[in-house]
Amino acid sequence: MPIISVRIPQLGEGLQEALLVEFLKQPGDSIKRDDPIYVMETDKATTDVESPYDGTLVEWTVETGSVLEIGTEIAKMEVADGVKEMSAGHGPTESTPATNFATASSAAPAKRAKSKIQIPPKTRKLLKEQGLLELADEIPCSGSKLMPDDVEAYLAAAVAVGSADDYEAQPLPQSQITLNYRLGRGTQSCIPVTVMNEVNWSHLQSVRATVKASGGPTGFVMALWCIVQALKHHDAFRSTLSSDGRTRNVYHRVNLGIAVALPGDQMVTAVVREADEMDQATFFQAVRRQIETARDGQDQADASTTVTVSNIGKAGMRIGIPAIVAPAVATLAIGETYQRPVPDGDSFKFQTSATLTLSFDHRLANGVGAANFMNQVKDGIESFSMD
Repeated sequence: MPIISVRIPQLGEGLQEALLVEFLKQPGDSIKRDDPIYVMETDKATTDVESPYDGTLVEWTVETGSVLEIGTEIAKMEVADGVKEMSAGHGPTESTPATNFATASSAAPAKRAKSKIQIPPKTRKLLKEQGLLELADEIPCSGSKLMPDDVEAYLAAAVAVGSADDYEAQPLPQSQITLNYRLGRGTQSCIPVTVMNEVNWSHLQSVRATVKASGGPTGFVMALWCIVQALKHHDAFRSTLSSDGRTRNVYHRVNLGIAVALPGDQMVTAVVREADEMDQATFFQAVRRQIETARDGQDQADASTTVTVSNIGKAGMRIGIPAIVAPAVATLAIGETYQRPVPDGDSFKFQTSATLTLSFDHRLANGVGAANFMNQVKDGIESFSMD
């Protein structure tokens, strides 16, 4: 029986690449046409992709966590005699390999007719900044539109033709490739705004001191509980924007993301699902469990993970402007506690404080809404109590 390639289909108009999240079938499994077999994440959604054939899965030819071009071979399947390999829309095939930008930059690529390539406004702006507008028709691209990523790849390749003795090429970990993909999505698809709030941490510090000996939650985990309680009342921060920008999808439950650092300066996201439905004890246990799972390298974020919290204070940072890591629409950074002088009659006293910094997508929330959310988090932290 013949063995043919399974390729990533076109998942959306103009889409050039997507993130492989999960395999739903294993080699040796019998598969019916239209059975979901793997999961891809794009800038619009997380999608179960269906098999184009009846047959048996022979092997997966790529790894989860990879960012792959549309049309890339993802698997091989054994099929019945006479079954023909289906077209995957566009992308690299065995007969038309993907462009090697490092090679292409060392020799002048064939020119295209300018009328056949579209240059979106973001790309045109980048071309002007780099002085490449007149060379736009000479920059390789994989689709009908010249995208900013194509220009960046062209620039990177121009640098790469230097002497290989000057550097060592080190492959990025899969977790970093996933993070880079989501960071890129956040940069391209949202309008980031940042607000900050100083919080009196003294009360939380006092509560932590009473439960520390018994292995109770840390101040950071207590703050996570307060964030969940605030998210119950702020729909904008439980939302994602529809692809046409006309509606927002509001999630009924709070699926809280927590940034988890791994050795080697890597990062993944732990997620506490339906956190708003939990009592305190259950929530504290779930946080511990999900963080431990994340430390094994398992990233748990999906489209419903709308807010991610980062404990930059653990790294000794007081203030940081957090990036929005798609699919989240907001990232809240909690800084290191410090002693802040506050007026006390004719003198001053010192108060343990922390700075909370929120970056959010302005398309879903405005300044007043963000301020109200942050103030509710602040009030929750300053009046926290153990149930």
